[in-house]
Amino acid sequence: MEAAGGSRPLLPRPCRVLVLLNPRGGKGKALQLFQSRVQPLLAEAEVSFTLMLTERQNHARELVRTEELGRWDALVVMSGDGLMHEVVNGLMERPDWETAIQKPLCSLPGGSGNALAASLNHYAGYEQVTNEDLLTNCAQLLCGRFLSPMNLLSLHTASGLRLYSVLSLAWGFIADVDLESEKYRRLGEMRFTVGTFLRLAALRIYQGQLAYLPVGSVVSKPPASSTLVHQGPMDTHLVPLGEPVPSHWTVVPEQDFVLVLALLHTHLGSEMFMAPMGCCASGVMHLFYVRAGVSRAMLLRLFLAMEKGKHMEYDCPHLVHVPVVAFRLEPKNRRGVFAVDGELMISEAVQGQVHPDYFWMVSGCGEPLPSHEPQQKPAPGPL
Repeated sequence: MEAAGGSRPLLPRPCRVLVLLNPRGGKGKALQLFQSRVQPLLAEAEVSFTLMLTERQNHARELVRTEELGRWDALVVMSGDGLMHEVVNGLMERPDWETAIQKPLCSLPGGSGNALAASLNHYAGYEQVTNEDLLTNCAQLLCGRFLSPMNLLSLHTASGLRLYSVLSLAWGFIADVDLESEKYRRLGEMRFTVGTFLRLAALRIYQGQLAYLPVGSVVSKPPASSTLVHQGPMDTHLVPLGEPVPSHWTVVPEQDFVLVLALLHTHLGSEMFMAPMGCCASGVMHLFYVRAGVSRAMLLRLFLAMEKGKHMEYDCPHLVHVPVVAFRLEPKNRRGVFAVDGELMISEAVQGQVHPDYFWMVSGCGEPLPSHEPQQKPAPGPL
């Protein structure tokens, strides 16, 4: 990596990237869009690439586990959020994970869930856009070559699984929408709108125990029994799931929820501006939860307002937001599923903590990039 004026790191020019593309993502047009929208911009910016098409679930994960990373200046992922999840977890499963996870990554939207790309578009100061306009903006970020550090969420489940999230963990309403809208994948991001209306019609309550470590309560000395040692970074804020959470954690008294969401970024989709309070600080994530008792009408209002990030203005007493560094969620039964970066997992006790500035992603430089196509006008003042 180079540095811009001795500060912000940059990809070199010229640079070589490996593009991992899911040809079935979203509406099935990712390859065609890469060739028509992205390839010309890369040629102009002296970014040479090798294209690999993924053929099945976890194919990208397997590829990056064994790939000779020294051949590439960055790994570019063109798909939905699930493929970036695979790539990061594949890197963390390598024997050389500590250096592998330092390989810069780039997100190009090509799936039905493009929350990470939408968040990066927002951080760059651009207006909220979708589809080909979002792809063009993200491709121009790659051509700009600026890098920013990103938080990583380390997760442990009751069954002994250790995995990493680059975006979110959802339980309840949001995870069920992910699951039930899968059959409408060809609709692109519209599948989530359809799924939301279907789930609103049959609103469920999910029972569980939620606890978290708020930003202001972090102690420098880790818990005495924090012995969660696996390959990967040490989770010093966590104790084994069989033990009570440390005394300086907050335990939510209610145990009936509509949804729980741990979110590392601002967006849950290209038109779902979930965290208008902005980019998380280093080592911090957003924790949202909606308590049972909220009406279907209010939930619908919140969902519709979320497109522009106006849902927090309702001051809904059932909707809670807390910035946290760690959390634990213990479902009372197997009802519902978890979605980690949009990928589905069985419902079981899970806990996690944020690791600050853990990997690099292509991002904005804080100024609008030279325009090749209209990006909408830049938002007034970047974050």
